[in-house]
Amino acid sequence: MATLPEAAALLSLLLALLPLVLGIANLRHYRRPEAEPPPGTAVSILIPARDEEATIAAAVEAALASRGVVLEVVVLDDQSSDRTAEIVRAIAARDPRVRLEVAPPLPPGWSGKQHACHVLSGLARHPVLLFQDSDLTLAPDAARLASGALLATGAGLVSGVPREETGGLAEALVIPLIHVLLLGYLPMAMMRRSEDPRFGAACGQLIAVRRDAYRAAGGHAAIAASLHDGVTLPRAFRRAGQGTDLFDATGLARCRMYRGWREVWAGFSKNATEGMATPSALPVWTLLLFGGHVAPWLLLAWAAVAPLADSAVPDFTVAAAAAGAAAGLLFRLLLAVRFRQSILGALLHPLGILLLLAIQWSALLRARRGRPAQWRGRAYPGGLP
Repeated sequence: MATLPEAAALLSLLLALLPLVLGIANLRHYRRPEAEPPPGTAVSILIPARDEEATIAAAVEAALASRGVVLEVVVLDDQSSDRTAEIVRAIAARDPRVRLEVAPPLPPGWSGKQHACHVLSGLARHPVLLFQDSDLTLAPDAARLASGALLATGAGLVSGVPREETGGLAEALVIPLIHVLLLGYLPMAMMRRSEDPRFGAACGQLIAVRRDAYRAAGGHAAIAASLHDGVTLPRAFRRAGQGTDLFDATGLARCRMYRGWREVWAGFSKNATEGMATPSALPVWTLLLFGGHVAPWLLLAWAAVAPLADSAVPDFTVAAAAAGAAAGLLFRLLLAVRFRQSILGALLHPLGILLLLAIQWSALLRARRGRPAQWRGRAYPGGLP
């Protein structure tokens, strides 16, 4: 009969192997798009912007460099207090493909981004709508290939995760975990076969939709109060019978998502209760993530110090813990190389998992206490789903 340490080591090994095996399988399906859109495909690139003077010029200029599609770029200034509108206005003065629009006041019951995207969708003139964040820069082929992926598959929505650039250690530890969660725990082959909304996933930084499918799904109005369009928008499409898909946008777009520890914590906290941080989901995620990515290292540490206390450690415990630690590290390094991520962040992977779980549990406790999420100078009082 297995001892408790042996059972814990075996469980941690199985939980470490799960994302590695699924991740390797998913990498066969998660690819850069290759399909070409029909000649003359027209795309509206839609950019909501609130106090984005540091990044908006680069975002607009990169969008204007798109090739292979008929193009317009519409920027919605969402009550900015900086030079965002002035910068876009100057670009629009020399390129008629750019339009600067001003957002109306935020209505009750809406989050800022969803309302801005809703307004933008009504201003767009073309049948393909490409929503992008204002701190994201597109490669010249991005709009064309995203449109090709959208129209070739017949999906209503496609989305890609850009190259997530990181600066400080907090960014390098936490932001790359987007790929860990996406590729290690979402079976993409099943996602493409199933219409189940629970398989809906996207990256809110870069989403392309067909206008007709967008209207059928209710668009951003269907998720008006959401702070997590990467989860809620594709699920709204799937509930309306519109397919969704994912592609690798590492070579098609880049973004520095957050800067520094405070932004990392606030950014991942703001929408946590619409994803992992629910009373039913977070204990499961804690078991999967802590058990598979942290526990093997704790067992190895215990095995290293146990002899000092004259305690015997079963050989199986050491072997299973070592295999689990190696599997988790291998998966993280594989993703770091494949998606051009920080190697240091990958080597400190267990610490990143602990930080992510701390953010999620903090968000859950905040929601239970009725404290609002804060983002971009706005408070969102939402509670638990």
